[in-house]
Amino acid sequence: MTAESIWQDCNAALRTPAFTPRGILEQMNVRVVCTTDDPVDTLTHHAAIAADPRTGLQVRPTWRPDRGMAVEDAERFNAWVALLEAAADCEISSLNSYFDALAKRHDYFHQAGCRLSDHGIEIVYADACSEREAARIFAKVRSSKRLSEQEVHGFKALMLHHGAVMDHQSGWVQQFHIGPVRNASTRRLRALGTDVGCDSIGDAALARPLARFLDRLDVDGQLAKTILYNINPKDNEVLATMIGNFQEGGIPGKLQFGSGWWFLDQKDGMERQINALSNLGLLSRFVGMLTDSRSFLSFTRHEYFRRILCNLLGDEMEKGLLPDDLDLVGGMVGDICYHNAARYFDFGLVEGQSRPAKTGRQRAGAVPT
Repeated sequence: MTAESIWQDCNAALRTPAFTPRGILEQMNVRVVCTTDDPVDTLTHHAAIAADPRTGLQVRPTWRPDRGMAVEDAERFNAWVALLEAAADCEISSLNSYFDALAKRHDYFHQAGCRLSDHGIEIVYADACSEREAARIFAKVRSSKRLSEQEVHGFKALMLHHGAVMDHQSGWVQQFHIGPVRNASTRRLRALGTDVGCDSIGDAALARPLARFLDRLDVDGQLAKTILYNINPKDNEVLATMIGNFQEGGIPGKLQFGSGWWFLDQKDGMERQINALSNLGLLSRFVGMLTDSRSFLSFTRHEYFRRILCNLLGDEMEKGLLPDDLDLVGGMVGDICYHNAARYFDFGLVEGQSRPAKTGRQRAGAVPT
């Protein structure tokens, strides 16, 4: 076998139906794919896929409104608002009309099958900001005036809360990816633009603002199903305990500590996330791995996750820390890797929905929440 022959064999395989994007997804037994979509996206590709009778899997949009909060750059924000006006077919002249346009697009996404939102935030924005103050800030940025850091944080806090309320009203799951420091190198940002590898782990305080954000929604009865992801491993135990504060008996695992993400999307990061959840929460309710990549081949991360999970549990079974019961522990693995997600998300996946939970399925040291 030579490099030349491998090159030829791979190119020949890529010309077969089995190695088209759909073929790869079918081989990996993928049931649902959720893309990441800006509120101004047309979603025409989703409509085309949904209308194609050959499609054997669900492809759903995900609401990613980060640009709708990015008021720190007035020029880019106002350019995006112009796109929103076109997408929502309305004029945006005030904060209320801005909310109306977002609500219109939110409904449009829901009709297109969207059932999740996703927010990428450096910190949790939970500063007090009234709608009256936010309206003043909105008018200021629409006039292309520079905002203070306090105004930026206040507006983002109100928008984050407003978006969470919309998600709850629509019955969506909301996701928060928290903590990266983006575009750390100004020189490379100017030369190459965003998303070129100049992002890193941040170390902002997380616990108190996150508690305020979730508590306000919880008190008002507007807290949707929520998945929290951290990028700094120091926050593992923070999130593993935070979710327990807001669980509800009627919705098993309503708040989730999300899988290892970005810099933690490797063996050590995954193991630390699993162990933190196991020690301080309830691992058996975990909805498992996330693949937030633009590559079809990244779905192998799910197999990577499954092997790491099985190795951890198998090692504890061998040591006597877990019962030597393949049905019990294997059932939990099946739940984490598929059935929990099938029950948690409103995707119409019936497999596993009637599966009864077995008594005592938490790992040693786990505390039910």
